[in-house]
Amino acid sequence: MKKEVLVEVSARHVHVTKETLEILFGEGHQLTNKKNLSQPGQFACEEKVTIVGEKGSLKASILGPCRSADQVELSLTDARTVGAVAPIRESGDVAGSGVCKLVGPCGEVELKEGVIAAKRHIHATPADAEKYGLTDKQIVSVKIPTDGRALIFDDVVVRVSENYALAMHIDTDESNAAAIKGTVMGEILA
Repeated sequence: MKKEVLVEVSARHVHVTKETLEILFGEGHQLTNKKNLSQPGQFACEEKVTIVGEKGSLKASILGPCRSADQVELSLTDARTVGAVAPIRESGDVAGSGVCKLVGPCGEVELKEGVIAAKRHIHATPADAEKYGLTDKQIVSVKIPTDGRALIFDDVVVRVSENYALAMHIDTDESNAAAIKGTVMGEILA
């Protein structure tokens, strides 16, 4: 059986706490859902912030809902552009990660940690994982069959939760390496 997975590109974005949101956009501000994302309950917001590093700045959308910790997800190219350190980490693993400043229309926040390049990963429900013979935190490879730039991504971490929908996420650098336009189907090579 072929183990197919939808491969989606995750462009630079920011996750914020309620406290940070209110500093950036004003007291009582609520995130505005621009569009739902493939992962249940997750959405792209109308709100954008400026990410400022030692060498420059870039605009990025906030993803909702608010989280318990601030996190800035950049490609390695984005990180070099702004002059920020972005260790490759799983989402949520921000301890000791890179620093930056976030600037919104009402204020700014200096992040003492939180800048990462997200480790490429597959979201899977327990049923998806069982169907494909995968386990949480397993490392797999995924074959991307694009025309002229097909490649195999190694070091893809599987993340299993009832709160997920089956999809692989890569950043824009990885997408460009494989010449992906939009979404493609990949094959998990466990």
